[in-house]
Amino acid sequence: MDKKLVEQITSRDEDFAQWYTDIVRKAELADYSSVRGCMIIRPYGYAIWEGIKEYVDKRLKESGHHNVYMPVLIPEHLLQKEKEHVEGFAPEVAWVTEGGNEKLSEKLCVRPTSETLFCDHFAKIIHSYKDLPKLYNQWCSVVRWEKTTRPFLRTAEFLWQEGHTIHATKEEAEKETRYILNLYSKLCKDVLAMPVIQGKKTESEKFAGAVDTYTIESLMHDGKALQAGTSHYLGENFARAFGIQYSDKEGKQRYVHYTTWAVTTRLIGAIIMVHGDDDGMVMPPRIAPIQVIVVPIAQHKEGVLKKAYELKDRLSKVVRVRIDDDPDKTAGWKFSEYEMKGVPIRLEVGPRDIEKNQVVLARRDTGEKITVPMDNLEKNVTDLLDKIHNSMFERAKSFRDNNTRDALNMDEFKDIQENKSGFVRAMWCGDAKCEEKIREITGATSRCIPFDQERISGTCVCCGKKASKLVYWGRAY
Repeated sequence: MDKKLVEQITSRDEDFAQWYTDIVRKAELADYSSVRGCMIIRPYGYAIWEGIKEYVDKRLKESGHHNVYMPVLIPEHLLQKEKEHVEGFAPEVAWVTEGGNEKLSEKLCVRPTSETLFCDHFAKIIHSYKDLPKLYNQWCSVVRWEKTTRPFLRTAEFLWQEGHTIHATKEEAEKETRYILNLYSKLCKDVLAMPVIQGKKTESEKFAGAVDTYTIESLMHDGKALQAGTSHYLGENFARAFGIQYSDKEGKQRYVHYTTWAVTTRLIGAIIMVHGDDDGMVMPPRIAPIQVIVVPIAQHKEGVLKKAYELKDRLSKVVRVRIDDDPDKTAGWKFSEYEMKGVPIRLEVGPRDIEKNQVVLARRDTGEKITVPMDNLEKNVTDLLDKIHNSMFERAKSFRDNNTRDALNMDEFKDIQENKSGFVRAMWCGDAKCEEKIREITGATSRCIPFDQERISGTCVCCGKKASKLVYWGRAY
């Protein structure tokens, strides 16, 4: 039975897409719904999102941001006010045309993003420099009618937070975008054990209507890149379209500077693809809904269950812990079950352990088993969780670094894409035609212009002309 449970997950190297789907469903993270392209996020999966939300929300509030909520429906005339923005989302928009039995006088868009609603609101409440800044955020779902979907990575409806802030000056707004990008980077590193590259998107890859888009890019186990979060400086574009002005200290009317930023439930997909293995999830300890699972061994014997619950109660004061005392399941079945769910630590306690006043702790990330005394259990467990987190981060970083390669010309670029995988670092002249040609020839898109610039050559990888920008490229989700 134990072996069969593991075999239900397709090998990662055999079929990565199927491996991913197997984990999503068999680890009970999500399931398909009766609505095309939409998913049901199950309790175990939703608990991960709650952990992400708790981390981000706490830090947003500490930095003066306020949560609000905007309607899910947007009138068509509002969307038309910012042409570039509308054109960018047009293919993905879902429309409501009837209410009850009556045809609506104006179509309503099901929220793909909320810039237009926030702008309409800001235009009504902003009058003076004293009203600035406005630092708003909302937790909600959005709908984008995607043609190809995959749970968490790309679905017709998904959960996210979307920040919308307005400022008196460009400097304040740009500072905001970088602060948020750093917050997202810390979330990935300190909570998800996931290394990311910070940088700026090229003109062709930036958010529709933005002046600048900043991004964090991560590398999945199959060598594809994933955009883990974005922060956008929108300049005065939306302010001018919606008439959002304020009187400065001299009484002069000025347009506000706007930022918007988001992370989504796609981060759950990233956790799977960065850390998972052929046995299932490998959950980063700080986001794991269950950090320790207590499995009583020979629980029918006197004193075993009592001691297991005693240990569980002790640990519950410092970690998220559960016990599985189902008498109808073997210990081996439970081991496989919680390995598949990615629980960071399994605590085994049986009659011999009780006699020796010890427990066995099994690490999910390495499979290593260690024996520790019961007397100092709380510290041993919390120390081990930190050790697991650091080990998972370093392993993921090592994988990314070992799968990041430099290309000095197109022959090297093509060879990397055809025979290897991962990020390609190459110089770029800044011409969008070269960017498009690279995509056509290799299938790789520009992921970001990293903040930490190096000069690996003096010429563009595509055209050979002078180049000063190092760019990360890759095939992406």
